[in-house]
Amino acid sequence: MGMKTLVNNSNRKTANAKNQVDNEDVRVTEYHFIPGAETTFHKHIFDYVVIPLTDGELLLINSEGEEIRSKLSRGLSYFRNSGIEHNVINVGKKDLIFIELEIKGNFKEK
Repeated sequence: MGMKTLVNNSNRKTANAKNQVDNEDVRVTEYHFIPGAETTFHKHIFDYVVIPLTDGELLLINSEGEEIRSKLSRGLSYFRNSGIEHNVINVGKKDLIFIELEIKGNFKEK
């Protein structure tokens, strides 16, 4: 993953990450979260795009402990710059699945 795990001290299940493509330019990973599952705290070292395959609701906790809820809509993609540190938790009642496309070609550590 293009993420660096920072902390894993929760009792939640970890989301399942399935690598689909990994080359010098991009990494494509499918994430499958059962309700309550998390990524654990991590830092994104590449810019990335998230493509939701299902609707759902996430709780994002940043490195300062700030909590933000975010609704994902199937097929409605979004872009984020590298440098983000957070834990991502599925707070919905259904499984949540999304594709994360990391853009390696423009790597610059933040």
